[in-house]
Amino acid sequence: MAAKVNLIMSNDIQVTAREIDFVTRFERNWQHLRDILGIMRPIKKQPGAVLKSKYAEGTLQSGNVGEGEEIPYSKFTVKEKTYAEMTIEKYAKAVSIEAIKDHGYENAVQMTDDEFLFQLQTDVTGRFYDYLKTGTLTSTETTFQMALAMAKGRVENKFKQMHRNVTGVVGFVNILDVYEYLGAAEITIQSQFGFQYMKDFMGFNTIFLLSDSEILRGQVIATPVENIVLYYVDPNESDFARAGLVYTVSGETNLIGFHTQGNYHTAVSEAFAVMGLTLFAEYIDAIAVITIDETPTLGTLAVTSVAGTATGNTKITVNPAKENANNVYKYKVAAEAVTVGYGQNLRNWSTWDGKADITAATGQKITVVECDGTYKALNAGSANVTAKS
Repeated sequence: MAAKVNLIMSNDIQVTAREIDFVTRFERNWQHLRDILGIMRPIKKQPGAVLKSKYAEGTLQSGNVGEGEEIPYSKFTVKEKTYAEMTIEKYAKAVSIEAIKDHGYENAVQMTDDEFLFQLQTDVTGRFYDYLKTGTLTSTETTFQMALAMAKGRVENKFKQMHRNVTGVVGFVNILDVYEYLGAAEITIQSQFGFQYMKDFMGFNTIFLLSDSEILRGQVIATPVENIVLYYVDPNESDFARAGLVYTVSGETNLIGFHTQGNYHTAVSEAFAVMGLTLFAEYIDAIAVITIDETPTLGTLAVTSVAGTATGNTKITVNPAKENANNVYKYKVAAEAVTVGYGQNLRNWSTWDGKADITAATGQKITVVECDGTYKALNAGSANVTAKS
C-alpha cells in the first residue's frame, strides 16, 4: 500500500536534531540572560553597522557670581565614541572518527558541543565585561558596601541628569569580594546557564558574581538596565543561503547559525557556528566603575605658577595629568596652602579647567586638587603665586 500524500519522510528533513538542539539551547541561554538583566528584545543590525557609545563632556563654571555680574554659561556637549563594527564571526569544531570510536558519541561529540556552546557564550559576555570596565563614572571607596551604594547612586544620578528613567540597576562584582563581605551570612545565590547572580541585593535588581578573570577583586561596576542593549546580525540572511551557506537557526530571533556535516575526506564530524552578537552599553558615562581601597592616601601634584597673560593673572601647570578624564580640578587661593585630606568633598571650591589663567596676587598660595566626579579629593599640591604685574 502506498504512503499517504504529503507524508513528511526522512528525506524531507534537512536539519539534524543536533543542530536544532544547539541553536535552541544557545538562544534559551540568552533569553534567560536577557530576563535576568531585564533588557528588551534584541535589536537586529546589518553587517558593517558601527556601534557608538555616547558620553557628555564639558566644564562647570564657577557659581560665585557677584551682584549684577553676568552669569557665565557652562557648556556641555554629547559626543560619540566608536566601539565596534557589527560583523559575522565564524567558528568551527571537528571530532575525528577515532575519538568517536574510543570515547563514544556522547563524550566525543555531545560533550564537546556543550563546551563549544559555553565558550561562544563566554566570548560575548567577556567582551561586554571588558567594555564595562571602560566606564567613566569612577571613584574610590573604602568598603565593599559603600562601593556598591555609590555605584548604584552614581548611575541613577547620571540618568536623572539626562532626564531618563531608571527602572533598575545591574551590578558586576568579584565573587570572592561577595563571600568575604557576607562571611557566614545566609543569602540566596542563583546559578543558571553558567551565570551566578543575586537578585534584589542592596537595592540592585541583579548583581552578577564574576571570576578573577572577568573582574578584579576590589572593583564594583554598575549601570542602569536601560543602558544595556543586545545587538545581533541575522546569520540566516538570504544572501548567505544563495551562496550555498545554509545554517540552522531558531526561526525567531536568529542569534546564531549552526551547521554540522561529515567530512568523508578526513573522516571527521565537523560543526560550524556563525554569529554576530554584541552586548553593549549605550552611554559609557552611565557606567560606574568603583575601586575599593581600604587605606587610601592623598596623592601629590606638582604645581607651578608663572605670570599669566593679563595683569593680575597667573598661569598654572600641574603634573602628573589627571588619572581619569572625568576627574575635575578644584582650587583655592589663600595666604597659606590649604591642608586637604583624601576623600574630602571640595564641591564649593573654585573649578579650574586645567588651561585658563587664574586671578591671584603674587605671594599668595594656590592649592590645586584633583577630584573625582563627586568632588572627593584624590591628589593635591600647592605653589607660591606669581602673577603678571
